[in-house]
Amino acid sequence: MMKHIPVLIDKVLETLGDVKDKTIIDCTFGAGGYTRAFLAAGANVIAFDRDPNVQSTVDIIKNEFPNNFKFINKPFSKISDINETVDAIVFDLGISSMQIDEGERGFSFRFDGPLDMRMESTGQSAAELIENSSISEMAKILHDFGDIKKAMPIARVIKEKLPKTTFELKELVHNPKDIAPVFQALRIAVNDELGEIRRALESVPARLKTGGICVCVTFHSLEDRLVKNVFREWATALGDPRMPEIEPAKFKLLKTFMPSEQELENNLRARSAHLRAVQKSC
Repeated sequence: MMKHIPVLIDKVLETLGDVKDKTIIDCTFGAGGYTRAFLAAGANVIAFDRDPNVQSTVDIIKNEFPNNFKFINKPFSKISDINETVDAIVFDLGISSMQIDEGERGFSFRFDGPLDMRMESTGQSAAELIENSSISEMAKILHDFGDIKKAMPIARVIKEKLPKTTFELKELVHNPKDIAPVFQALRIAVNDELGEIRRALESVPARLKTGGICVCVTFHSLEDRLVKNVFREWATALGDPRMPEIEPAKFKLLKTFMPSEQELENNLRARSAHLRAVQKSC
C-alpha cells in the first residue's frame, strides 16, 4: 500500500497563514493528513467524512489531540449543520488514497474486487447502478462524468455484460485510455460527488467568519471547473458598476497553486492537483 502523503499541504498551510487557536473545518478527513497538519500547527479542527472506514484513524488522532478535534461521520454537504462560524474551510476533493488502495472497495482498476465504489455503506453500488440504468443513461454518465466522447458503444457493452467486479469492467473497455475515465464516471455517479460539492459550497459563506478562507484542492477538470466558477461568482460585485447601489463582492480570490516538481517526484497522486482559495471580505 502506498504511503499517504497529503497533497499540496505546504501550500494549504501557506494560504491559511497562522492557524494557531483558529477553528478549521476539514471537509474531507480521509487518511487524516490535513487534519493532523492543522492540529500540529495549533488549530482546532472539525472534520467531516462520509466513509465509516476512517474511524480507526479518527480514534488515533483523537487520542493525540483530545481537546482540539471533533469528527462528524457525515457527507461534507452537512457542514450546513454546524452552528458556529469558523476561520477556514478546507476541501481535499476526489477519492482518498485509502479508498483507492483497498481493493475490496472497488474503486481502482488496479485490484480485482466487487464493483462497489460507495464511499458510504448505503445506497446502490456501481454494479447496481449499471444494472438499473438504461443504455442512454449509462452513456450520459460516461460522457458527463468521464468526458468520454464515444460513450454509447462502451455503455452498450457494459449493459450487455453487466460486470460485477472491477476486472470484469476493465476487460470490457477496449481502449486503455478510457479505463480510468470509465471508473471515474461511475464513482462520481454512485456518490453524487458533484452534487455534494455544490451543496457544500452553498453553505460556505454562512459558515465562514469575515476574513475567513475557503481552500479547495481539486483533482480533475469537473471538480476544478465547478469550484472555479463558484469562487469567481463569489468574488464578483453585483449590479451595474455605473450605478451607486452596486453590491461589493463578498470574497476575494487568492493565489492558486499547482504541485511543484519536487512534490510530484515524491507523490505521483499530486500530478493533477490544483489549489484554489477565496477569502471572505464581508
